[in-house]
Amino acid sequence: MIEIKNVTKVYGGKVKAVDNLSLTLKPGEIFGFLGPNGAGKTTTIKMLTGITDPDGGEILVNGIDLSKDPIRYKNQFGFVPDSPDIFLRLKGIEYLNFMGDIYQVDSTLRKERIESLAKRFDMENALNDSISSYSHGMRQKIILMGALIHDPSLWILDEPMTGLDPKSSFYLKEMMREHADKGNVVFFSTHVLEVAEKVCDRVGIINKGKLMFCGTMNELRAMVSENEGLEQIFLEMTNDEE
Repeated sequence: MIEIKNVTKVYGGKVKAVDNLSLTLKPGEIFGFLGPNGAGKTTTIKMLTGITDPDGGEILVNGIDLSKDPIRYKNQFGFVPDSPDIFLRLKGIEYLNFMGDIYQVDSTLRKERIESLAKRFDMENALNDSISSYSHGMRQKIILMGALIHDPSLWILDEPMTGLDPKSSFYLKEMMREHADKGNVVFFSTHVLEVAEKVCDRVGIINKGKLMFCGTMNELRAMVSENEGLEQIFLEMTNDEE
């Protein structure tokens, strides 16, 4: 469970990247966070993961306050950033073992999870290669595998489909559904409305740091007239014109 309460982030003393944002994500749901580039999606995720401190408000994951118990807080989730270009000098298996060490995953359980994830993402023959030799999609896969190695209750994914081939994208969406159906939470950002429509139980639409909508896809559809589609209502909510 995620509770974001009246969270604000200001850059340069003036620009509110996130403006008094409040969200509650419940166990068992996939929540899609939508918005155009620069809307505040990644800033929200950086605050949620503890990379950036909020200037105001409170964030709780599974009842744990980030500011009071950061280590226990960060053990609750697996995070996939929007760029997979990290730890390029390591081999894939070295990176996964590094992540297993960080999260103190037992060696036997770690081996099982690596084998399972590698098979699912078709990475079995690439684990002994350097990450620097991977394509963008392969780097995305290895980062996903590292984020999931400790089987966290909360998945935080920033544009996770970017660079993935259709097969891997399908499997990831399937895994997201399986994870949520076990009573866990998946929080992912995207600017692709079609992905959110197919995958999400609820969505939030953010623009200029403000939450414009939060609800189910059916509730969003109810706002659409016969002459306009979901894409049109999304464009209206994120229009830069005052």
